[in-house]
Parts: sequence; C-alpha cells; structure tokens
Amino acid sequence: MFMRIITIIFYLLLTGQMAIAQQVSDYLMPTPQHIEIHQGHLNHHHKIAFNDDKFIRAIENIAPFNIKGVLQIYSSPLLNNSFKLAIDSSLQRNQEYRLTIDSGTITITGNNDAALFYGKQTLQQIIKYSKDTGRPIPCLTISDWPDFERRGYMLDISRDKVPTMETLYRIIDFLAMWKVNEFQLYTEHTFAYSNHSKVWENASPITAEEIQKLDIYCKARFIDLVPNQNSFGHMENWLKHDEYLHLAECPTDCNTAWGKRNRHSLNPVNPQSFELMQELYNELLPNFSSTYFNIGCDETVELGHGLSKAACDQKGKGTVYLDFVKKLNAEVNAQGKKAQFWGDIILNYPELITSVPQNMTAMVWGYESNFPFEKQLPKFKESGLDFYVCPGTSTWRSLIGRNKDAFANLQRAAHFGKEYGAKGYLNTNWGDWGHWQPLSVCYPPMAVGAAYAWNSSVDPSHNLSTALNKFVFDDATGKLSQALLKLGNAYLKCQIPEGNANAFHLMLRRYDWSMKGHYQTKLLKKDNLIQAEVEINAALKLLQASAPKCEDATIIVEEIKHAANMALHGIHLGIARLEAENFATENINPAKRVLLSKELQEIIKMHGELWTVRNREGGLQQSVLKLNDLLDYYK
Repeated sequence: MFMRIITIIFYLLLTGQMAIAQQVSDYLMPTPQHIEIHQGHLNHHHKIAFNDDKFIRAIENIAPFNIKGVLQIYSSPLLNNSFKLAIDSSLQRNQEYRLTIDSGTITITGNNDAALFYGKQTLQQIIKYSKDTGRPIPCLTISDWPDFERRGYMLDISRDKVPTMETLYRIIDFLAMWKVNEFQLYTEHTFAYSNHSKVWENASPITAEEIQKLDIYCKARFIDLVPNQNSFGHMENWLKHDEYLHLAECPTDCNTAWGKRNRHSLNPVNPQSFELMQELYNELLPNFSSTYFNIGCDETVELGHGLSKAACDQKGKGTVYLDFVKKLNAEVNAQGKKAQFWGDIILNYPELITSVPQNMTAMVWGYESNFPFEKQLPKFKESGLDFYVCPGTSTWRSLIGRNKDAFANLQRAAHFGKEYGAKGYLNTNWGDWGHWQPLSVCYPPMAVGAAYAWNSSVDPSHNLSTALNKFVFDDATGKLSQALLKLGNAYLKCQIPEGNANAFHLMLRRYDWSMKGHYQTKLLKKDNLIQAEVEINAALKLLQASAPKCEDATIIVEEIKHAANMALHGIHLGIARLEAENFATENINPAKRVLLSKELQEIIKMHGELWTVRNREGGLQQSVLKLNDLLDYYK
C-alpha cells in the first residue's frame, strides 16, 4: 500500500512537471536545445505577487548585457535573491548559454556576451509565462546553443516600400527577441548616394546618418547590420535613366531566358561598370561596422546576350561573370570587408566554383517547398567556401501569405543547411511587384525562420500562435494570430500548383493575360475560389473578435484587413473572369465591372492611407500605379 502511494505521488509529480514543461515551452521561441524542469519554484517558501516583485522587475530592466559576476538585486528580511551572470569558457559551443533557476537564484552563464544576451531573452519569455498564468517561475535548467553561427533576416527595400526608422527599429527588436544576429536591407537604388540623386529622388531612400543609427541600434542587440547593394543584375532602377544607359548589357531588347529584356544588368566588360560600383562602395561601406557585405550578383539574365557577347563567346559566359565578381570582391576586401554573393549564377558553371575566392561567402537561395538544397549545398561544401542557406517568407506576391510553402521551405533549408555545415541561415522577405504584403502578414514566417535557424530539429509551428499572441500582438483572446495563420493558408483552397505567387495576387497582376496560358491560372475553378473566400471571411471574423494591446495594434488590424480585402478582390475578379467569354477581363459583364471598380477604388484609397503609417512616401505612387492600371482596365 505504501509503495502504491509513493508510486502515485511520483506519477503526479512527474506528470505535473511535464505539464509545466509544456506550458513553459509554449512561450519559448526559438525552442531551446535542452530544457529540464525541476521540482519547486523561485522563492519556493515565500509567495510574492509579481506586481510587487522588485527582483523580477530589476532583471527585466537590465538592458546592456555587459555585467559579469553576481548582481545582488533584491533583498529583504524574508528573502535574499541573487541574479548571476558570468562568462564560462567551459561552454564549448559558439554562443552557448546555460540558464538555471532554483528557489533563490537565477543564473545565466555563457561563453560570450552574445550568449548571455540570448539567455536573458529566454528568461524574459519565462517571466512572461509566469505573469500571464499566475504560476511561479519553475526551477529549471536550460542548456542552449544555435545550430547556425549566423542567423539572418533580409528585408527588400527596393520594390517601392522603404520602411520608416520607427518600423525598422520595431523589426530589429523582434529579431533580437528571436535571437537573430544578422540583418540586411536589400538595396538596389534606395540608398542616398550623394552623386546619384536622379536614381533615388522619388524613393525616400535610407541615408548614411540613418544607417549609422541603425548600426548602433543593432549592435546593442548583438545583431550585425550587413550592407547589401546589388552590383550586377537587378540594376534596372539605375539603367532606366539615360545617364546610365551606357553601362547596360542590353541598352535595347535582347532575347534572354526571361524573354525580351533590356536595361536590367550591367555590362561587365565595360570598365565604367566597375568604376560605378567602386564609387558606390566607397560611400556606402564606411557607414557599417560589419565585416561582411552582400554584393548580390544574382539573376544576370542579360549576360552574354548584349554588349558582352563577344567576350562571353571567347572566354565563356561563366568566366566573364566570375571575373567581374572577383573584381568586386577585391574592392570589397580593399575596404576591409568580406563579400557575400548570391549563388544562383555560379551554380550554372559548377566547374568554376573552386575558382571563387575562398574569402567569399555563397548565399544559396531557393523558395519552393521542395527546393533541392541537398543537391546544391555539397557543391559549395566541396569547394571549401563558406555558404549560407537562404529560404524565404513566401509573402511576396501573396498579399496574405503562403505559409504552408514557406514553412516547408524554411524547414528544408535548416535541415540541409545543418547537415552540410552552412555557416549561416538568411530568411529573405522580398517585395516583388510593389511589396503589397503588409508587415503583419510577414510575422509568422519571420518567427518560424528564426526558430529553425536556432534549433533546426524542432517544428516551431506547435507554439507559433502562442508566441505571436504573447510577444507580438499582446492579444489575450488569441484570435489575432489564429486569423493571421488562417489567412496565410487560405490560398490552399484554390488548389492550384505551387508557384512564386498565389491565386489572389495572380489575378491582380495578370488581369490582361490569358488565364489558360499559365500553369497556375489555367487550373483555377470557381468553386475553389469560393471556398477561399469563405476561409478569408472566417479569418476576418476572428480578426474582428481579437483584442490586441500592443503599441501598434490599430495599424496591425487595419493592414491585415486591407491585405485580406485585396485578396478578396482577386477572388472576385477571378470568378468574374471564369464566367466571362474566353475568361477575359475585358469580357466581364459591364455591371460587374462597375462593382469591381468601386471595390478596387476603396482598396486603392486604403492602400495609400496605410502605406505611410509604417513606410516612407517614396514608392507609394509606383505601388499604387499597378492597382490604378487594373482600375483603368475595368473602365
């Protein structure tokens, strides 16, 4: 009988600890590598209300994590708590920390200052759990370290949308909470180069002074702000101006893998192309403290089809490409930095990968849910080059997200990146076709990418909703994150093949193209679009019932609603086209076109009103122009 009682007590204790472990884990993003819950809790013998707990409040207010040793924070006749921070060289993994909590002491040890900072981020999440649930902070031990040395997030600021400084600071705070340690702002023409105002005059660019402020803000949170300036392909925002036309590979149309193109890429055999980049580097790079610099050089589709054709025929296209990249790399090195470059072009010439300078880092990007990282990464590993895996949020050309595809892509990048020894993991957020997706739509894949970059073996989707509600939206109802995640998978109801856009965006962009000539739109069906509409409206009901209390709660709700309305308009246009002769927008019933016009006018009005809340005015006109083109087509 006695043994049975002991067994029951042990079982209750064990199951109680397991339940606490699960509840605490729901608040932890990223998931630690190892967590063990012990019996008891902080101040086990003295219950203290958190609104009067000086010890916890003092820990929360420690901002710069440059304290080493023992910090005596709270004492009273009843209690004598201490908070200990220390560098521990016995922790062998890079950025490794250990967090221990017993009945009177909280201790964080780490092998460097960044590790101590990450330990504090975890501790703050545990404190949040305790405050929300009213339960005491449990005794525990967490041993934690990242799977990737460098864990990054890249935001496209060259497709119309350049965020305000306030928005960028907010993004950086979330990255720090999720233990991201690299941030890049993808730039083509949106840095205020002093001699090139013609290029950026309507773009509201980032200035040198602003970069310096962002750099300081990032460093205080152990984030490396890495400069990013495309330097070969994707130079259309420069080459469209006649002053730079002499640098173009194809000043007029040439036939490429993308069809007829012009003014997209620099001519690498023109010495003035390098001289331009040299000038830009001289002005841009001194504003960053990072030792790295992403020079881009992706998607050079015009190369060899225009003015460099003779050189490419003689030396080989791959050699001409690599020769220019090497020149850029030498200039980067001369300015004390190491170059990163997108790996897509050199993969077309695998025999040349071993000729890439060993101090360069290849950024291996791919955004499909089944992208073959496992086939591409070994080619860089065998060459001895450092390399990153670069998946994406899949929010571009989606309006409201493509979460299933994104999460699978993010997971595969982490899995194979760890398997093949990638130095880094860069989650990319592009703004193709006007950057119509709002910031709030991007939070789920941002968080998931950060979680996989830290711990590649744990699926973060199990506590994603909780993490977003507690730390991003502060929504006690839990319904805002539910609405957002439902919206992010509404595209699946359309049942068309995976691609670089979902059905909602395809309709808004391809309004004057044949639906039957595209591998995705040709499979659209009215019933499936109706099901997607039902799903979006269900999500909007959840959104309406939510109660976020975060600082930007109002704009979050409004921008999600706006994105959902854009998706709904895409559905309404798709249904109208499916009912029209030859599925053509121009053949839609005139009365329906009037209704569509009125609906789109409201969307365009709201697009302009919301844009400047988070973003600079430059680029708004260009982003709205694409919607106005559709509006004109209706008329």
